[in-house]
Amino acid sequence: MMKKKLAISCGAVLLGATSMAQAELTANIGVTSNYLWRGASQAGDDAAVSGGIDWGHESGFYLGTWASNIDWGNGSGAEVDFYGGFANEIGDFGYDLGLIYYYYPTSGFDDSDFIELNLSGSWMFLQAGLAYTLDGDADSDGPFSDGDLYYYLSASFDVAETWSIGATVGHYDFDTSSSWENANGGDVDYTHGQIDVTKSAGDWGDFTMTVSKAQEESGSDDTKFVVSWAKSF
Repeated sequence: MMKKKLAISCGAVLLGATSMAQAELTANIGVTSNYLWRGASQAGDDAAVSGGIDWGHESGFYLGTWASNIDWGNGSGAEVDFYGGFANEIGDFGYDLGLIYYYYPTSGFDDSDFIELNLSGSWMFLQAGLAYTLDGDADSDGPFSDGDLYYYLSASFDVAETWSIGATVGHYDFDTSSSWENANGGDVDYTHGQIDVTKSAGDWGDFTMTVSKAQEESGSDDTKFVVSWAKSF
């Protein structure tokens, strides 16, 4: 029995060593003049600082967390995301299936947490995806409770050795009740689009210039010009 236990323990250690050798841990930091999420500002059109940690295995499984300051007009707060999933490629086609939990720990952001199921695919320079709200703490008749659907189509190109350009069009379809809409000024579904130009500066990170436009139902239909910097290490 002792020999069997020892063999199992040694096997577990060796398996753990192999798994660690096949896994990679990375971190990222970023600064932006306006934290945009699906066309809507999450920072009151002000600057935001973010950071995250990601773990990825060569099999395709990944886990991560990311955080940023936010401001929805009710004071400054924080957003912390926790996510995991599986991503891989088959030839020129890539796919990603994952879950993400949006956590808002700050006082004043009560009943804001929600969970999404995400599915995306890519082929060469094209990407498409959708996100479905599985559950949330918000009012069941309103947005971000359950049943919301966001979908998008994007394209990205390398235009020079250190320059790239991308464009995205997305639509948010909220599963809100007619009674909620009557009490809150109507439908809040919206479409948005944006163009990003990114300059890679090597060890200095990546600089991105963004032009974004969304329908008024997103909270603002102003054209937004954003400058961001991000670095992974």
